[in-house]
Amino acid sequence: MFDGFANVWSPVLVAKTLKRKPLAVTLAGEKLVLFRSNGKVSALLDQCPHRGAQLSLGTVTAEGCLKCPFHEWQFGADGGVKHVPLNPDAKRDRLFASRFEARELGGLIWIYTAPGAAPSEPVAPDGLTRPDLQKVYLQLEWNCHWTRAMENMLDAPHVPYVHRTTIGRPSQKRIKAASRMVVVWEPTAHGGHSTMDIDESNTSASLDFYMPNMMSLNVPIPNQTFRIQAICVPVGPKQTRMIIVGARSFAKAAVLNPLFNYANRYIAEQDRAIVEGSFPVQVPPAGEELSVATDRVTLQFRKYFYEQLASGSAQRSKRLADTSPPPAAQ
Repeated sequence: MFDGFANVWSPVLVAKTLKRKPLAVTLAGEKLVLFRSNGKVSALLDQCPHRGAQLSLGTVTAEGCLKCPFHEWQFGADGGVKHVPLNPDAKRDRLFASRFEARELGGLIWIYTAPGAAPSEPVAPDGLTRPDLQKVYLQLEWNCHWTRAMENMLDAPHVPYVHRTTIGRPSQKRIKAASRMVVVWEPTAHGGHSTMDIDESNTSASLDFYMPNMMSLNVPIPNQTFRIQAICVPVGPKQTRMIIVGARSFAKAAVLNPLFNYANRYIAEQDRAIVEGSFPVQVPPAGEELSVATDRVTLQFRKYFYEQLASGSAQRSKRLADTSPPPAAQ
């Protein structure tokens, strides 16, 4: 399961999207159900292990259990069956649903893409976690493979051309026929850090890649902080949920949030048609497309994708009659 996107932490939705009712969500082809159990986010496979009903059609009890709509089996945050109506003698310690680790961090819901306990915690940039920054959240649906969207977000050379009327205007004005862009890449524990200069003119802009599917752009403003995070969430082979989070230390009045979101949406729309029309749908190995020096960051992403994600898959957990209880929820 989660073919090509297994064993990683990924944001899946803006946290405020999940309210009192269970919510169906698809991540890398797998159908999950999210629900809040006593205030904390929980995630199960959206398939009752009894007779296959969608658990997302059920309800959450006052005790924080997810109740199946078919026979009203109740599942706890740990996936364990807490009540089986009409079967008081059921061996509930041997009955459970497939559970996935879930966290709420930086205003986003994160899922670990393998059943059971996760070996680590999600890592988020400070643009998501700093409490002093005003944040705006935007969700968009793109008809593309997530790797094409991710490459686009990591690709600095396209900015002066695709975004010539918006964020690319300053660099577009100073580009000449003989101009040279130098792209620097430094590996980091979370992925990589990149800077880019045109004709040795340091723009002070930089971006960070957070494995597996997040870009954090630092926009230089004197004495201020301005970050744009772009998360490319795989839904299906040709469907990506784009989550764009802007974070700023200035103009912090909430009434201005729609203006910043409008700008983020407008800039993203400048990319959409190009990304959705790219072929092949999934980014190919580096040697199958022509590349030059300014492609350094996207080549690093392709190396990471093909070496660590593309051929991987998480093993499905047994959902019935397991000899051990489900992992404890954290």
